[in-house]
Amino acid sequence: MESLKVNLWGIEFSSPVWTASGTFGFGIEFEEFLDLNKVGAICVKGISLKPREGNPPPRIWETPCGMLNSIGIQNPGVEEFVLKILPKLEKYACKAIVNIYGETIEEYVEVAKVLNGCKKVSALEINASCPNVNKGGMAFGVDPVESAKLVESVKSVTDKPVIFKLTPNVSDPTEIAKAVERAGADGISAINTLLGMAIDIEKKKPRLAKVFGGLSGPAIKPVALRIVYQVANSVKVPVIGIGGISDWKDAVEFFLAGASAVQVGTANFYNPKVVVEINEGLSEYLKRHGYNNISELVGDLRI
Repeated sequence: MESLKVNLWGIEFSSPVWTASGTFGFGIEFEEFLDLNKVGAICVKGISLKPREGNPPPRIWETPCGMLNSIGIQNPGVEEFVLKILPKLEKYACKAIVNIYGETIEEYVEVAKVLNGCKKVSALEINASCPNVNKGGMAFGVDPVESAKLVESVKSVTDKPVIFKLTPNVSDPTEIAKAVERAGADGISAINTLLGMAIDIEKKKPRLAKVFGGLSGPAIKPVALRIVYQVANSVKVPVIGIGGISDWKDAVEFFLAGASAVQVGTANFYNPKVVVEINEGLSEYLKRHGYNNISELVGDLRI
């Protein structure tokens, strides 16, 4: 689909519709459900320096129009990822974007160093906004100064584009966005999950072992759209929209709000082919409205 091709950071993506980290595994888990070549990019689940077991169960709870998760960035560590998992994606044309996590800035830097030599990795996404860990993650993402330090440190050891994943759990996300842009971030993805909670009224206990979790799904789309619009009007780097995208109509809203690409998350759990369906719907929409390329739709909001 020529109309969906986009070039970001000098990289050509077949589509601006990507999968969101933590909702699509490493991509290879979905091989039997769809042609991965039709996915613009796979943002793999968060990778840390050392293996992580994640949080104790229960760590997922379905909510009206969404879900709470408290997985805690369970992953095999960057070495095993590079040696055993990344090679399995080599046969696919889709780009690989690696979401990186650390408990300290030094850990983020070490992960970035390892990944810098991997040809299949097109870009890095800094996860400084996960609400489900005790150290690192959101502790950096809520502070403009610390966020900037983190971006500067990662940028100093990699040649790859660096995307900063924004938390919605602050009073003014644009302040974080502007700070990381000044620090050298090549793009901003928005948003990560909203901090939430659910309670079992019979047992009088939280539904999640860690009490709080990250809310995702259609319920957060209006918040995500608002933040994408605000951020896109505050920075010059590309913004990647995330939050409650379930079909092509949702995706169109994010492009109109100013997103240069979108990531689909929770919808992958109940419709593994959703990314392909969104591509098809977007292509038809562009043709119907007289757009030659999806880039013409970005920010074309009439106010």
